[in-house]
Formats: sequence, C-alpha cells, structure tokens
Amino acid sequence: KQAKSESRGTVFPHPCPRIMNAMLRLAVVAALLVSASAFMAPASVNTIRAARNAAISARPAGLKLAAPSLRSSPKAAGALRMGQTPSSMGETIEEFVANDDPKLQKVVLALFSAVKEIAYKVRTASCEKSSCFNEFGDEQLAIDILADNVLFANLKACGACEVASSEETPTEDPQGGTGYSVAFDPLDGSSIIDVNFSVGTIAGIWPGGTLVGVDGHDMAASLISVYGPRTTVTIAWKDKDYSHEFLLIDDFSGNHGKWLRTNEFTAINEGKMVAPGNLRSTQDNPGYMKLWNYWMENKYQLRYTGGMVPDVNQLLIKGKGIFVNPTSPAAPAKLRVLYEVLPMALLIEKAGGKTTDGKGSALDLKTETTEDRTQVAFGSAKEVDRFTEWVGWAEPFMVTSKDDPNWKPAEK
Repeated sequence: KQAKSESRGTVFPHPCPRIMNAMLRLAVVAALLVSASAFMAPASVNTIRAARNAAISARPAGLKLAAPSLRSSPKAAGALRMGQTPSSMGETIEEFVANDDPKLQKVVLALFSAVKEIAYKVRTASCEKSSCFNEFGDEQLAIDILADNVLFANLKACGACEVASSEETPTEDPQGGTGYSVAFDPLDGSSIIDVNFSVGTIAGIWPGGTLVGVDGHDMAASLISVYGPRTTVTIAWKDKDYSHEFLLIDDFSGNHGKWLRTNEFTAINEGKMVAPGNLRSTQDNPGYMKLWNYWMENKYQLRYTGGMVPDVNQLLIKGKGIFVNPTSPAAPAKLRVLYEVLPMALLIEKAGGKTTDGKGSALDLKTETTEDRTQVAFGSAKEVDRFTEWVGWAEPFMVTSKDDPNWKPAEK
C-alpha cells in the first residue's frame, strides 16, 4: 500500500488506494483478453466492448477515466485568456443560430456541412501538386477543385443562396436560391497541402444577389475553417458580438459528427508575434524593410506557414500579434479583397483586433470586380497602427515594376 521513490529513497503513502485497485482490475481484464486471444478465435468487437464496459462499471465510485480536455490546459491552443469568456460553451452550431434569420441559418449550416465533407477529403487524400488519390489509389481532381465542388453543391442545395463565387473561378454563378450571396476560397494554402501543413476554407456571406459593389460592412457573416490536427470553424456575424470557434467532433467517417462551440474571441492584445507575408517586397518597399528590422531588433517570434488561414487564425487563438502582407512595385498584392481580405477582416475586428490596407479599416474596401487585390495588416491596435505609419497605403494595381503604365506612387 505504499509507493517508494527510487530516486530519493523516501517512502510516502499513496494518495488514493481506490485508484490503484481500479487500475489493477483493468489490467487483469486486459491480460485475460490478450491471453484468451492467443488460444481462441479472435473475439468479436462486441465481446471486447462488453468486457471493457464491465470493467469500467466495476471501478470505484468517483474514478474518472476520461483524459482532461485540451481546453483545460492554460497553454493549450484555444485556452481561455484575457478577452475570452466561457459562456454557453458546448452549444451546437444549430443551437447557436436557432434565432437567426432562417435563410441566413440555411447558408451558414450549408457551409458548416461543406467544411465537414472537405475535412474528410483532406484527411483521406494523398495529394500531389496537380492531383490527389483516394484511399483506394484512384486519381481524383486536385483537392482544391474537390473542395470547390463540395461548397457549390451544398450552397445550391440549401435554397437560400442566390449567387456564389469561388476564387478558383471568380465569376458570379446563380445558385437558384434567394436571400444571400457567398464568396469563398475553397482551400486556402493548397500549395502547402502536399507537405501536410494546415490549410483552410474562407467564406463571406452578403445579403442580396451580387458580390460586386459590396464592402465589409455589408457582410452578414464570415467564417474560416482550419483543417489541422483538429477541424475548427471560426465565424463572426455582423449583428453578434465577438468571433466564435466551433470544433468538429466526429467519428472520422465523413458522414457523422457535430459542431460544438469551444471558444469566444473578444480581444487581440499586444504581443511580440509576427506572421510576415510577401517578404520579397522588402527589397523595394522601404517602410516594410524598416518594419522587418524593427521586429528582428526587438526579438519578435516569427510564426509564418505560408497559409493565410492558419497564420491569421493564430492571432485569434493566441490573442496577440500581427499578420501582414504588403505590396511593392516588384512584388504586387496577391490577396483578393472579396475572397480573403473582407471575410478575414470581419473575424479580426469582431474579435477585438484591428485591420488596415495602409489607409483605413479593411472593412471599408469596396469590390469593383471579383478580381480586386490589396495589401493588408491584421492584429493588435498598436501593431496595425505601426504598419499604417511606416508602410502606409499602396496603389492596389497589379504591377510588376515602376515601368508598368499602371504604377503610381503611394499617397502620403
């Protein structure tokens, strides 16, 4: 009944003999099952489950076998910190949107359903740069095209989507419904999926039947999904406070599972963490070079994967830092206003962060075409203000050099 410390030679009583007894019982049951399997035909799954359940039911009262949740650790991803609250955690997405506009509900749930299906495809496909293979070795479409098809199919089926537009094919496609229009990047980071980095989906929802001539303030909701060790969706609504994270709890079949709310993000604070995109533009963007040198001199943590979804999502999870993707004449803007910048901007600002294109809030940007691109910075207020002061606004033309006829100097 006593445990001995070999390292120090001390003797102390075990704090809970009942736990030891329960562990011994489980060990005996496991040993019997293993021994039986050596001399008998393999036991059925139901037989093993019955034995396991019998052992569990025999454990002493109060002994819990479940491992602690990842969320219980203060250092775990998503653990509550300053600016986050635990209210009503554990709600399903259906419960959380129960009082919303019915048509908006349908669009949101269609996107969550699509993300669940895409998550399964991402997990079970072996991908190369141009194509993927399923678990049987059959060649499939490239994974971003598969994701594209899944999103269109779910939006069309929901009956509340008038128009949808994908970054893969940046046109406005009628979906046969009425109420809302959706712009999405089906698989942001598809260029890094072959090395098994986290990737994600980005989507913005606007009321009405067009995605041209809209800005971020017009959005009804936006979301990002992260396909990583866990599958999560973080979503924000125009008429709700904060940004909300939902975790997919499933059995890995692709057909089952539910979304449970696990986090509420309300603040992005100051902190030395940076995700610097388009670093090549430091060569002809003096403001960005100054900013880069400042980060290095002040020992900022570099946290950059090359995927916008995980790089921005970490600002929400960690509750600090900055993501930037500036432009320059030699390294023009790549991020699309409609498909990436506006949906992300709503999430960041609803979470208590700040956004800018170098001049004002990224939510102020209005789409002139589905192809519009811009530089951007997301993060804490002081970091974003520093970007605005040092980097400033840049002409959003897609240019390659100062010799390009579209190039114009940045306004001061």
